Amino acid sequence: MRTRRASLPSPQDQTAACPRRQNAEPTMAQLVGPLRKELADSLSSCRVLVVGAGGIGCELLKNLVLTGFKNIEVIDLDTIDVSNLNRQFLFQKKHVGKSKAQVAKESVLRFCPSANITAYHDSIMNPDYNVEFFRNFQLVMNALDNRAARNHVNRMCLAADIPLIESGTAGYLGQVTVIKKGQTECYECQPKPTQKTFPGCTIRNTPSEPIHCIVWAKYLFNQLFGEEDADQEVSPDTADPEAAWNPADAAARATASDQDGDIKRVSTKEWARSTGYDPVKLFNKLFKDDIMYLLTMDKLWKKRKAPLPLDWTEIQQIESSQEEACGTGLKDQQVLGVQGYAQLFHRSVETLRSQLIEKGEGAELVWDKDDPPAMDFVTAAANLRMNVFSMNMKSRFDVKSMAGNIIPAIATTNAVIAGLIVLEALKILNSDFDQCRTIFLNKQPNPRKKLLVPCALDRPNPNCYVCASKPEVTVKLNVHKTIVVALQDKILKEKFGMVAPDVQIEDGKGTILISSEEGETEANNNKFLSDFGIRNGSRLQADDFLQDYTLLVNVIHSEELEKDVEFEVVGDAPDKAPAPSAPEEGKNIANGNKDSAQPSTSSKAAAEDDDVLIVDSDEEPSSSTMEASQESSNRKRKHHDADTDDAASKRKRLDQQQADDDEDIIALD
Repeated sequence: MRTRRASLPSPQDQTAACPRRQNAEPTMAQLVGPLRKELADSLSSCRVLVVGAGGIGCELLKNLVLTGFKNIEVIDLDTIDVSNLNRQFLFQKKHVGKSKAQVAKESVLRFCPSANITAYHDSIMNPDYNVEFFRNFQLVMNALDNRAARNHVNRMCLAADIPLIESGTAGYLGQVTVIKKGQTECYECQPKPTQKTFPGCTIRNTPSEPIHCIVWAKYLFNQLFGEEDADQEVSPDTADPEAAWNPADAAARATASDQDGDIKRVSTKEWARSTGYDPVKLFNKLFKDDIMYLLTMDKLWKKRKAPLPLDWTEIQQIESSQEEACGTGLKDQQVLGVQGYAQLFHRSVETLRSQLIEKGEGAELVWDKDDPPAMDFVTAAANLRMNVFSMNMKSRFDVKSMAGNIIPAIATTNAVIAGLIVLEALKILNSDFDQCRTIFLNKQPNPRKKLLVPCALDRPNPNCYVCASKPEVTVKLNVHKTIVVALQDKILKEKFGMVAPDVQIEDGKGTILISSEEGETEANNNKFLSDFGIRNGSRLQADDFLQDYTLLVNVIHSEELEKDVEFEVVGDAPDKAPAPSAPEEGKNIANGNKDSAQPSTSSKAAAEDDDVLIVDSDEEPSSSTMEASQESSNRKRKHHDADTDDAASKRKRLDQQQADDDEDIIALD
């Protein structure tokens, strides 16, 4: 017997049957059932601060309003870029160029129009956001992509005694942890390796890896089109100690210079302007004349393969049939030949020159990995230099990844980590702090077939120079060569994460060495520390009023620092503190590039998260115990996150910034 399928009522029929729907206000799909009434009620009244509205931040804001949080403040200095759209789902193409925080607020309000959300298009390090500002919140959640801002928020939350949930992702890896003053490790309790840098003479004279050429090309962009920096010079370095010119060879060098390129030691930008940014002249200077000049430093090439100069005219005579791109993949993943990169160099220089002219006299360009002409220039210049120094050339995709410090971003990782942040937040608000965990998201399941591995929170490191009761650190430097501004910028700000330090010498007189008041101690900037009586054993008291933070600096004078090292942080803290690694591949993670992590990146992988399981809490070891037991097995598969690199070989602690972009990733089976 045939039966007739019942038809479902249309939306119009439903509305007619339920007149109240016609005038109903928009509501949200809110998580209420699983929560105790007291906790659900507290979500509506508590105030939370979200720092960062990027990959993790977008997912987090959506989760917060759907969970029942009503009073949210979000801050982000960044604007929306096209490359963000594939994973930061609160943004659309029409939002490009607008404030991330403001657009995120507007998008989230569509989920819950009754929510009270305040957006700040600003830096969290602005003095306006002081300790009193942080005390307005019951909870702070970090969704940042750089170490400097993480350090700052960490200190502000410690000063305000507000719980902080820290998070980060890098590729398929992610991490969430809870920080509470006096009860857990702070963000800076564990030493974090400094961002890898390369000696100037290696970049300018003897590159041996593709990354050296890519760094050189980025320096070249700034020297030609951007803000000049004396530390980013690209011309041959005649002061290279390895070259070790003999004074008797001075006349020979001068002759060689005249014959081999007629190099004049003038500013790269000044020389380029004098040629009208002629692409051919630039090409011959960079890849022919400068290389021939390097060849006159014959001591450099006794144990190395000598570079091979390139000539524009000769390259143009290469048959096009010999210049086929390697590979059949996407255009960005193909490796061109020398002629192809020479032509790309020519086109990109012309485009950038036009942009510079349009901006007017004195204008400067800023390199951005997502700006096609800028990326073309770096790709071409880097590959041409690789060819000169007999290295295998790289595709545009590879160059972009290295130049932008990019860890490919996957949206699903952000979603998983953002969900874990909210779960930890619920524990804190429910007064279940003892149930909070550090949770690592791994790329591969562990031996128990789990991707999520929770660990008990570690106690504060008694030797931490941030959260210890009396923060103190010892710095080795040469007091006769270190100037005051280097102490301020490179040691106190970059190394120890201060924002506006005031420094007083403990000499019985209370001598003020550095003041955060503009102009008050500016005359001291270029004087040596020894000029103020600072010597071996001197003690400096550094205060940061904004961070409510005081650090005592013990000075050790040394004239035997390693080459290119201006100072070293010494002491027991880095040795006693366990290395920050996680089970399997889950080390301390911070967002990928931008910068990114800065952090800042692209690539999206969809995946089901139904199979993600949490290890039973009654079998959890602490993160330190877990890390120690895994140390030997992890040595053979180091994981480099957006914030980490080499580690405390020189026993340096906590540095600033990395990287780049925001965060991301995960493909679950």
